[in-house]
Amino acid sequence: MNGITTRLHWTDQPYKWHVNDGQEVFVVLDGLVQMCYREEGVEKDTLLGVGDIFYASVGTEHVAKPQGAARILVIESEGSV
Repeated sequence: MNGITTRLHWTDQPYKWHVNDGQEVFVVLDGLVQMCYREEGVEKDTLLGVGDIFYASVGTEHVAKPQGAARILVIESEGSV
């Protein structure tokens, strides 16, 4: 797919808070992931289970925090921060 990267992460470690240059989609394939994000400066979170999808639009500050080992499919713009 032009300009898109797809990666499978298998991790039990949290990511860092970040903002991507483009859109990003997370799909939980195994495990649980607490997804934290900020909307208009207010921190929110949701617990994602197997089959759940989280969409981060351009400029959405977010961090994924696996709750134990998790497999996560990440689809984002190539070279995204």
